[in-house]
This record gives sequence, structure tokens and C-alpha cells, in this order.
Amino acid sequence: MHRKSRNKSCGPKCIELPSYDEIGLVLQGGGALGSYQAGVYEGLAEAGIEPGWVLGISIGALNTAIIAGNAPKDRAAALRGFWQTICQPADLLGHVGNVVPAMFGFPDIGRKWSSMWSAARTLTEGQKGFFSPRVLLPVTAPFAGASANLPNEVSFYDTGALRETLLKYADFDRINDGNVRVSVGAVNVRTGNLVYFDNTKMRLEPEHFMASGALPPGFPAVEIDGEYYWDGGLVSNTPLTEIINESQHKDTLIFQVDLWSAKGTLPTDFLDISERTKDIQFSSRTRAVTDFVSLSQKHARMIKELLEHIPEKVRRTHPLVRAAQKTADGGAVNIVHLIYKDKFFEGHYKDYEFSNDTMGEHWASGLEDIRRSFEHPEWFAIPSHELGFVTHDVHRYEAAPVSVAESPREAEEADEVDAS
Repeated sequence: MHRKSRNKSCGPKCIELPSYDEIGLVLQGGGALGSYQAGVYEGLAEAGIEPGWVLGISIGALNTAIIAGNAPKDRAAALRGFWQTICQPADLLGHVGNVVPAMFGFPDIGRKWSSMWSAARTLTEGQKGFFSPRVLLPVTAPFAGASANLPNEVSFYDTGALRETLLKYADFDRINDGNVRVSVGAVNVRTGNLVYFDNTKMRLEPEHFMASGALPPGFPAVEIDGEYYWDGGLVSNTPLTEIINESQHKDTLIFQVDLWSAKGTLPTDFLDISERTKDIQFSSRTRAVTDFVSLSQKHARMIKELLEHIPEKVRRTHPLVRAAQKTADGGAVNIVHLIYKDKFFEGHYKDYEFSNDTMGEHWASGLEDIRRSFEHPEWFAIPSHELGFVTHDVHRYEAAPVSVAESPREAEEADEVDAS
């Protein structure tokens, strides 16, 4: 049985939170951008906040394994070790391409070059401790039969090294001891259904986390109990709905850390189109989820008001009325939304650009964003059950400051103002 979340004793940056029933950390997929999530977690750790439920998809699932697989005092260091393992320093060409333009007064050109070159190296060399190119790509069999390839054999890269890296930086006995609830999403290749591997329902092994990040055709499907699984982001790149579905009668605080922003500039060339397509495809469907939950909260309030017109005796005894009462007495959900904002030098390759320099910048951005969020203590109050559901986003706030928590609809209207 996983324990309820509480912020523990910490240093001068400790944040005292209200008594939420659940504190969740939701980590989206996004490849190399995932070090932003590690920075956010470092900020949570220095504030003394220990989520009781961590949910992830794709790179978010790998970060989930490191967080849940270490003692709270060791998590930030383990994340740092993991990311320093799978990222690499610039080679000579990348270093020279970065420094020389800067010497002539063009540092931006140099930074873009080094980022682009690092991504090109990833495609050709893979990433140490993560994936490597297959020496011989599997050949399509002319006819289905004994010579046909298995799903876990068909990919451009082999991810065998990732298993060893996960075992190095995560203790899977700790992951499965139930101290922190863990859920990671993957897609069943045969059925096309999104499933969640959850340590309250099964024992989790490295393969469950690798399956969540097995994005085809780059990475191979992962076999688990006779079924094959791909990256959960193919169906939904955020596990937000999973925690909301189970939090209907709890007061819940959710730190949702997204790596793709739905908002962006209009593309002007084919590379811009590729980048913008990824942003839209993999960005969180937070607005759709929050709109749905807001509608559910509205219906719950209507039910509660209608129940006031039913005699007390009937409310106590009639099974349908008692069920309606339970629906009406839902909890309150507060989402603190942290969304990575692109750097000037990044392009369509940003999710597979694993250089040490860029990893450090992503990490620093996440740490800065969560620290700025903590500068607004009023954001962490439990929402009234009449309102039921609120969201906060430090970037949206700084673009159009508001003094009170926004409902999802108010947030949507603010986004429309920003876009205009």
C-alpha cells in the first residue's frame, strides 16, 4: 500500500503544503528534453516535496524509474548520473563549430551548429548507455513464415544498453516495495490499447519502463509476458488522465511536467513544419482533460443541489440516491503545470539532441520554472470543492498575471489572449 504524500523536513527552501490526500508527479514523453523534468524534480526535492505517485510515459517513464528507485535524499544525484551517462560531450568538430563563430561575433550561429551536429551524431552513433545502431538492419521477409522477424527485432537501434543503465541507477526492489506508487504507460502492439504498468498491481522490471519508451521504428518493441509493447506516446503522451480517474474523491495536487508546448509559431519551411508537427502531436492534451473534468465538476454540483430537495430519510436509505451523493462529494484537483519552452538554437531534432551542454540547459530551465512556481504560495492551496479544479502555469502567469487561481476555462481564455 503506497503511503500518502507529504513534504518532509528540508532546508531553508522547504515548502509547507496543505494536507492533500495525494501528491502526484506526471512526466510526459519527449526524448532528450526529459532532463527538464529532472530539473523540476531537483526543485521539488529541495522544497522537501515527495510525491506519493509518479506517472510517466517514454522518457518520463525512465525518469520515473530513477526517482522511485532511489531514496529521497539520493534521487537528484541519481538523475544527474543517469543523464550524464546517456548524454555526451561535444567532439572536436562540434566544439570548433561552436567556438569559431563566437570568436567572430556570431555566438548564436555557433550554438545552433553544435546542437545540430550533436543530433546528427546521435542518429549515426546512438547514445552511450541508451541505444546503438544495429550493424545489420533486419530484412523484410518476402513471405510471412519462419524467416519473418519478431517485433522486437525490427528497429533502427538496439536498446539493450538501456537495461543495464536502469539497473545501475534504479533499485527495482525499492520501486516495487510500494513506498511510492508508480505507473508507466505503453501501447500493446497487437491490440493498439494503452495500458499502464503499475507497481500496486504487478512487479515492475526494467522491461516495463523500456516498453514505455520503445518508439518505433527507431526502438524495438519490448516483449512482456508474450505481448509486445511500444511507446505509450503513440496513444497519449501524458498519463494525466490516469491519476485524475483515480482521484475523483481525493484532494489532489498534481505537478504535471510537459516537454512539448501546444502553442507555437507558424512554420515557414519544411524543417519548421517537422518541428511544429511534433509539438502538436506530442503536446499534452491537458485542455481536453481539464475541460472534461470541469464539466464533471459542474454536473456534480448540479447533483448536489438537486439532492437538497430530496428528503433526508430518502438520502440516507435509497441506494441510487446514496450513489448520487458519493458522485456529488468529489475531491478537488490542483494542477501546477510546468511546460518546457524551446531554446533559440533548437529545431526539429530537439528530442534527440543529447549533448551535455543542452542537457544542462534543459535541467536548469526545469529547476528555474519550479522555483518560480514556488514563489506563488497561494497556488498550492486546496481548491474549494465548489470550484473543484484549477490549473497554474508560471509562463502563462508571467505573460498575463492574475491574482487568483484560474479555472481551466479561464486559463484557455488567457491562452487565447496570449496567442493574439
